[in-house]
Amino acid sequence: MRLIITGATGNVGTSLLNRLRGGSEHLDQNLELVGLARRPPAQVPPYDGLQWHAIDVAHPDAIDLLRPIFEGADAVIHLVWAFQPTHDRNYLRRVGVDGTLAVAAAAEAAGVAHLIHMSSGAVYSPAPGRTVDESAPRGGVPGSVYSVDKAAAEAGLDDFEKNSSVAVTRVRPGFIGQQAAGSELGRYTLPRGIPAGVLKYLPLLPVDRSLAIPAVHADDVADALARMVFARATGAFNLSVDPPLGTDDFGAALHARPVHVPRPLLTLLVDVTWRAHLQPVHRGWIDLAYSVPLLDSARARRELQWAPRYSAQDTLDAAVRGVIGGDAGDSPVLRRRSPFDGTR
Repeated sequence: MRLIITGATGNVGTSLLNRLRGGSEHLDQNLELVGLARRPPAQVPPYDGLQWHAIDVAHPDAIDLLRPIFEGADAVIHLVWAFQPTHDRNYLRRVGVDGTLAVAAAAEAAGVAHLIHMSSGAVYSPAPGRTVDESAPRGGVPGSVYSVDKAAAEAGLDDFEKNSSVAVTRVRPGFIGQQAAGSELGRYTLPRGIPAGVLKYLPLLPVDRSLAIPAVHADDVADALARMVFARATGAFNLSVDPPLGTDDFGAALHARPVHVPRPLLTLLVDVTWRAHLQPVHRGWIDLAYSVPLLDSARARRELQWAPRYSAQDTLDAAVRGVIGGDAGDSPVLRRRSPFDGTR
């Protein structure tokens, strides 16, 4: 099997390479892996031994650039997504929406049979506190750029599937974390000039107590992806573990006492500081956190025999340890954060 992985150097991509190369009952011993990334990594595990191609899926000629690479592939797992810089709205859409549709078009042109798209539970219409399965409405959360673009990418794939022979799988996880992605998460969330270690001394956590977020560990997502590709599973799959993350879970992970602050005030504070370029988190992430539904993952458990190893609290604890400890990987995406590091 020849398998193409876009975004193979990020949080999920790195876990997926470890999963595919670690040996299991699902591993195809004749597996040929090809990695795509805007900045290919050094030839160190788990990135060594792959064919690597440096491509930005936001490039206007992305379809023509991708098609010859996709030739002869049995499947493409599309993981690429841009989270930053949040002030460059056009770039985020070019990567997330236009890039996804370019990957799909290139896969069809190259005769690829199976496309697995990393979507998100954020595609669902607002339903805070409700648990939804894969049939729920997919309007996204209007205030969240991430959610709107994930929903737009799936809508584009809906149209693509109507006239295509490519089988499409949509993966819809909750928050994905792991310790090795700590520096990456720190770059995306912490203000420049602020060392991550200050989080150890955070006495209070301002948060609206209605918070409930579905979560899943990167290694468990990687396991689900491997099962999808080898089983040629199609359709949509929610991925999360119960119970979801709430206010007390975040307080426990940060060793800080939660203090209730109404959501409108939190949103205002985040918006003002983002507009002033004091921190990188757009207010849409607050809108998403308090609007996203909880995820019913029964289909993945039933049809893929997916059995996640980590709880949501395990995932959050690992992510927080990684941010505070500056945990990093050997790819440009997972590189160690400095307080003055850029976001890309």
